[in-house]
Amino acid sequence: MSVTDEKELQQLKNRLIELADKAYSRNIYTYTPFLGLAEQQAFYAVEREVSYAGVGMEGGTPLCERKIIRFGDPGYEEDYPIAVVEVMPRTPKFAEKLTHRDFLGAVMNLGIERDVVGDIFLQGQGALVFCHETIAGYLMENLDRVRHTNVVCRTAKKDVLPQSAEPVRISVTVSSLRADGVISKVYNLSREESRELFNNGRVFINGIQTANGSCQLKEEDAVTVRGFGKFICYGQTGVSKKGKNRVEVGVFGQV
Repeated sequence: MSVTDEKELQQLKNRLIELADKAYSRNIYTYTPFLGLAEQQAFYAVEREVSYAGVGMEGGTPLCERKIIRFGDPGYEEDYPIAVVEVMPRTPKFAEKLTHRDFLGAVMNLGIERDVVGDIFLQGQGALVFCHETIAGYLMENLDRVRHTNVVCRTAKKDVLPQSAEPVRISVTVSSLRADGVISKVYNLSREESRELFNNGRVFINGIQTANGSCQLKEEDAVTVRGFGKFICYGQTGVSKKGKNRVEVGVFGQV
């Protein structure tokens, strides 16, 4: 499932409604593929309409942004179909310095569709790949090289926490908790550049796309800026000598 225009957005909304109806009428669980933040907006648009069916979202770990939506409340519990594959260099001494893009490209080169792959987190010299359980075996059998580095794969525990799960705490000084102002300070941007991010649909607050740069951030709000990264707003910690607010945030890596 992908969304590139209004037509595809409407198709995705219709598909979500179909899955909710199927789960409710058959008293079973139904699942979407992994949905990115932009695709998740289709769910938020019909959230009330499908709430009768019972709804959950899971990516594999709280830091994951690509998530599977599950419909249904059949009276029994069932795990989300998510597996975690650990990818490590076969000979760490000779491994290249690999990026998120390198690992994603290697996975895509196997002919795997993007919607069965969740988040990928760098882990030391390797990575953790969250994926649909149906392709985990294929991935482990066939992924043997990332760029020029030979790699080995193995199943990781589902409750594994990526090393990048802990954000770097920093303090920024802002006149208010306006989202565009905080973003400009966190990523060292001008106010105009920050506003452009909102205009271009690249800002998500708690998973919901927002074009309102003047909205006030609250404590524990999770802010994702596509192309820059993600941070958690921990709230105001004090006031500077010039009367501005000191705000603490926890910054994750680029997304």
